[in-house]
Amino acid sequence: MFVISARQPFLTRVGGRVCEVSSTSCKISGLSQTAKLGDCVCAETDGEEMLAEVVHVDASGVLVKPFHNDIAVGLGTPAWHLGRLTVAPDISWKGRVVNSLGHPIDNPRPVTRGIEVDPKKVRPPPAMHRQRIKQPVRTGLNAIDLFTPLCAGQRIGIFAGSGIGKSSLLAMLAEAQGFDTIVIGMVGERGREVREFLEDAAPQTRARTVAVVSSGDESPMMRKLAPLTATSVAEYFRDRGETVLLIIDSITRFAHAAREVALAAGEPPVARGYAPSVFSDLPILLERAGTGREGSGTITGIYSVLVDGDDHNEPVADCIRGTLDGHIVLSRAIAEQGRYPAIDVLASVSRLSGQVWSPEEATLILSLRGLISRYEDTRDLRLVGGYQPGADPELDKAVQLTPKIYAHLSQGIDDLTDTAPFEKLAQVLAE
Repeated sequence: MFVISARQPFLTRVGGRVCEVSSTSCKISGLSQTAKLGDCVCAETDGEEMLAEVVHVDASGVLVKPFHNDIAVGLGTPAWHLGRLTVAPDISWKGRVVNSLGHPIDNPRPVTRGIEVDPKKVRPPPAMHRQRIKQPVRTGLNAIDLFTPLCAGQRIGIFAGSGIGKSSLLAMLAEAQGFDTIVIGMVGERGREVREFLEDAAPQTRARTVAVVSSGDESPMMRKLAPLTATSVAEYFRDRGETVLLIIDSITRFAHAAREVALAAGEPPVARGYAPSVFSDLPILLERAGTGREGSGTITGIYSVLVDGDDHNEPVADCIRGTLDGHIVLSRAIAEQGRYPAIDVLASVSRLSGQVWSPEEATLILSLRGLISRYEDTRDLRLVGGYQPGADPELDKAVQLTPKIYAHLSQGIDDLTDTAPFEKLAQVLAE
């Protein structure tokens, strides 16, 4: 991310002074006629600089929120208008870890600056100029390849409460073959998980991975910017004609950060404390993934969604589910049974499965869903001894086959398979 420093020489500079300070933001007078929403300002104090973004403009001044948690400015501190922030990804970024501003955090070696873009201003390709989605993607995860198959350019969400295995599932998906570049956006994650994910979960793909990291202790401005920066990096490689896998963990924390910024800017809360702009920012961000224009590559987007209180109908989860091309639901009940990944195949849907399944495969999956549903619906009946073999042939079949299906769907990160999913399933059911 290229940021003009306030200390660089200018022939002329436009500035103002801090006139109001709070614990999370400050107000600057004198910039109302020049600064726009999303512009950056830099305040100088005691030889240090505070970089901040304009989140509200009125006649008396501009309200800014800093990119770092410390607000080391006082009344009268000079502040200078810098213009827009830009991210400048380059092919040499592969294998590197950067923060939301595009600064390297893996080692002191600077990253090469490529083509500059404004991560907040990029818009998705026009609907009628996008490529059609056609190419299936095999993940090596039986539950996904069978019941919710993916295609290159698809956007899908992983919906789950806390502690059910979202990050572990994302680490397994990061091992998927067939992608030229992997871009990982870690938003609001625990600091200890960053190195674990990059070094342990996906070591084979590290050389072709770009990671954008904003841990949970960073400011809401950094957490809000991280998925925008990650998506801009993915778009750079897509426009080079590459097939890109974009993983954002988690998009819910982007919504949380956007809520903090919007409320500080004076927006009213409308749904569980979320401001209206949150529900307009989410589709804009999610629509940037997917297929590009004819002749370019694709971005396959996988977004983890942390559902508050295991409520899958809470406003953010509902908005995201309605925008994406499918959803994979992780169940706490399945995790408590020790089956991982804890994917609820009955509640999970891929809206592009018709591009992958043959008519015979679609019929088989529909039949298997029916058997699993019957097995789960009669669980209490079987526990109390009310099930009598031979009385219901369909239930007999469900009792016989469903445990085999469950065993086949249980996998660890070392158990990913490159076998054709339906061939292996046929072998399992025939045993």
